Amino acid sequence: MAEESDSERTEPASARRLEQAREEGQVPRSHEVGAFLVLIVAAALFWFIGPWLVLRVSDMFRRGLQVDQGMAREPQQMMIRLAELSADAVLTFSPLLMALILGALLSPFLVGRWNFSPKALQPDLFRLDPLQGLGRLFSFSGLAELFKAVAKALVVGGVATWILWSERGELLALFAQPSEISLSSAGHLLSFSFLVIVLAMLLIVAVDVPFQIWQYHDKLKMSRQEVKQEGKELEGNPEIKGRIRQLQREAARKRMMAAVPSADVIVTNPTHYAVALAYKSGMRAPCVLAKGAGEVARRIRGIGVDNGVPIVEAPPLARALHQHSEIDQEIPTLLYAAVAEILAYVYQLAEWQRTGGHRPLLPQNVVIPAELVSEATNG
Repeated sequence: MAEESDSERTEPASARRLEQAREEGQVPRSHEVGAFLVLIVAAALFWFIGPWLVLRVSDMFRRGLQVDQGMAREPQQMMIRLAELSADAVLTFSPLLMALILGALLSPFLVGRWNFSPKALQPDLFRLDPLQGLGRLFSFSGLAELFKAVAKALVVGGVATWILWSERGELLALFAQPSEISLSSAGHLLSFSFLVIVLAMLLIVAVDVPFQIWQYHDKLKMSRQEVKQEGKELEGNPEIKGRIRQLQREAARKRMMAAVPSADVIVTNPTHYAVALAYKSGMRAPCVLAKGAGEVARRIRGIGVDNGVPIVEAPPLARALHQHSEIDQEIPTLLYAAVAEILAYVYQLAEWQRTGGHRPLLPQNVVIPAELVSEATNG
């Protein structure tokens, strides 16, 4: 039962899943919003300029059907007339065309916003599969589209029938009016009817938009296993991350061991801890080149012996340095004095080895601040 529940798509789509869907061209879309916006823009424009538009069109038809003697004798004049009528038609319908283009461009922004995806332009033979097409036709989505089409036909047909019945008196009166008045009245009546029918489609839009958004998110739902897998991909596989950290520690340890031969002194516990220090010209304070405990400390001492690095046994100082210092960083300020005593001894030892004389004595009572001694001991 646990495997079945993990495979069921019950979890909402994650932000990453939604972003991947957008990259593939999958965004919520409502064709009804696009159609309604284009039609409502056209209806509103007809409402304001409908009578003027009807008069302009009728005037173009009247001028286009008039043929005088000059045009009959010179056919070239007919081409000039055709060009003039064409220019008038473009100017007459240009406001309507611009409004329709603007409505078509704004419609995707209302649901899902604009989205350009090169992946959506790639050919997909899976869409040409007839079995898949039949499956989509008889799917829940297909039945919903069928129900929506029937509802749209009923709403539009019912509103159109109501308008024709309520305006039957004005329709019959058009035949008794002069042509100029009749055309103006017909334009006004047509604009009003068109506007009412388009507004009736708002009911379809109000139902379709929430349905399309719900269907979009329902299709992108994830199973619990997919959520876990995505979490692993985002956070990184624990085993891989552990392996990476191990490799990083090994690389850091190799760099640390490679720096031991350049140390000025190695301070030891003598067996549990080892800290390699260097103090070169230009340094503000001694720097820790390497440190370690147990096996790492033994390797540091071995490299030091092989390369002739002085090894000084100072257990309290070694513990304090190991506890309170970091590799490639300066030693703590509170340990300046203690380390200075050790470095002075190392320099005196090197001078004795060159010139002879009395062998310097190893500092026996190196002073370590009480707070560092207690913390190092507890550590």
